[in-house]
Amino acid sequence: MRQLVLDLRPERPPTLENFVVGDNAELLANLARIAENDAALAHIYIWGAAGSGRTHLLRATAARAQAAGRAAFCLAAEAVGDELPIEAGALVAVDDVDRLSDAAQIALFNAFNRARGNAQTLLLAGAAAPLRLALREDLRTRIGQCLVFEARPLDDAARADILRALAERSGLKLADEVVAFLLNHGRRDLPSMAAAFAALDAASLEHKRPVTLPLLRQLMQQGLDL
Repeated sequence: MRQLVLDLRPERPPTLENFVVGDNAELLANLARIAENDAALAHIYIWGAAGSGRTHLLRATAARAQAAGRAAFCLAAEAVGDELPIEAGALVAVDDVDRLSDAAQIALFNAFNRARGNAQTLLLAGAAAPLRLALREDLRTRIGQCLVFEARPLDDAARADILRALAERSGLKLADEVVAFLLNHGRRDLPSMAAAFAALDAASLEHKRPVTLPLLRQLMQQGLDL
């Protein structure tokens, strides 16, 4: 049976512990190692579809590095100018590299060039595999030389297990038809699933009714956005 790490309340900051592992165990293990400044590891590039958890993983790894006493920076593409942090020994995470400006692409290329000399580690994420990135060729080549991982999405069986586990944690039981409806008609990223469940949980308490398909449809008529 596959083990799922569950702590999906959206108000919690992202950590490596509250990421739902699914088929990403090797990726999580390597992120933990670079957070702790494992010199044997190369730079890492993570790619995957929207909602696959790329941003969560970058922020979580940077937070783990800081907790371990390592300097760490986590930057969105829009926040990158003509230079990235140069602090020696730092972990530098850059999200959405496929959206970097021309100047930011040069900054990232320069960061690759000096990384060995100043003992930095680069952690990058984007929407596509390296060969499909619409970036300057020299930068795309450097990214392709990273340790590359696809952030693999959860399958429906895992999503169903997550919903049932959240319900069990709250002392509720979700009928199979409710789980199927949420999977077939709701957004499939984990924060949205957790938010939908939280709304159902609150409505169940308010109306003193079990979570059923009629209750779910009633909430949707009242404006619940799945």
